[in-house]
Amino acid sequence: MTTRIPTVSWTAANARRMARQGLVSPGRPDPAGVVGTMPAAHAQVLSAAELSVGLRTTGVTRTRVRDALWKDRTLVKTFGPRGTVHLLPMAELPLWTGALSALPAGRNPFAEDVRMTPEQVEVVLAAMEDALTGAELTVDELSDAVVERAGAWAGDLVMPAFQGMWPRWRQVMHLAGHRGVLCFAPDRGRKVTCTRPGVVPLDGPEALNGLVRRYLYAYGPATPAHFAKWLAVSPAWSAELFAGTAARGGIERVTYEGGPAWVVAGDTGFPAEPVRGVRLLPYFDAFVVASQPRERLFPGAAYTRALARGQAGNFPVLLVDGTAAGVWHQRRSGRRIAVTVEPLTPLTAGQLRELEAEVARVGEVLEGNAELTVGTVTVGAHA
Repeated sequence: MTTRIPTVSWTAANARRMARQGLVSPGRPDPAGVVGTMPAAHAQVLSAAELSVGLRTTGVTRTRVRDALWKDRTLVKTFGPRGTVHLLPMAELPLWTGALSALPAGRNPFAEDVRMTPEQVEVVLAAMEDALTGAELTVDELSDAVVERAGAWAGDLVMPAFQGMWPRWRQVMHLAGHRGVLCFAPDRGRKVTCTRPGVVPLDGPEALNGLVRRYLYAYGPATPAHFAKWLAVSPAWSAELFAGTAARGGIERVTYEGGPAWVVAGDTGFPAEPVRGVRLLPYFDAFVVASQPRERLFPGAAYTRALARGQAGNFPVLLVDGTAAGVWHQRRSGRRIAVTVEPLTPLTAGQLRELEAEVARVGEVLEGNAELTVGTVTVGAHA
């Protein structure tokens, strides 16, 4: 007897992704729970992460997100997918560190005379772990501590930075985050501060299989190539990982966009109706970064206007009926937040009312008074 392979449309997949992330009906006021459904919130721009979380909930403001991060410690700010800064649920940090520390090493982007040997990497990581245990140090203080423990070579100013040169050891900061050696603490004034999260990473294979299932629960159906793009790893390695997870019964195959794709085993229920409504998503929102295929989420003119050379997240995005339909920008002055929205096609009267309500929600999350202008966004893409 041949088992029938389900077929899933883009419309159904998109509707389920948005529903699970609180982008159809905002969920309960639980920042860590919301981040877990994303399953990570990009936080290179922390205010954008706060807005990503707040817009997916009812009653959560930026202060509530900060309290979850710095007071309750139910969220943690650290290096996540693609080596970039993310918010992650603290309860899931053992899984994340186990998975991220098991990823294959990527191409070393540094010049030969800047790189560290594998032995030097381990020395620096051990120095960081020792210095950060039970302490919160600014990056400058951490640098002094690493050099003291590892040796003067670790402090050589060889890494090009924004306005000067960074010491050699800093090239492994993201690796320290992936191994659970380092996470961020509250800034001390304008100084970035680090500490040690104090978790034990899960076993690599177990953690990787768990991360595949979390990704597919949020963004399935998806292919190994989609997962590889999300993590910035080799598609071939990702395909092997999916094959192993499937062999363990953790995921199953469906047909999606005319080809094979994967969902969590047994997770084959999808909405019958497409998404309707207007939503605003900030810079680097997880939904626009991870949803694939990207050309379906950014159809027609949106692919050019709302992406930066095909890269998602560099513009805040206006969603209309589940797809990108414009860009927007907000500028704050005291409590006043001027929001400019640039639709790519004219909005109906009903959609304009929904947009006004969405702008009001932006103001509530950011604890200000948001005012809408429909017009051209003149601000360029975020670097």
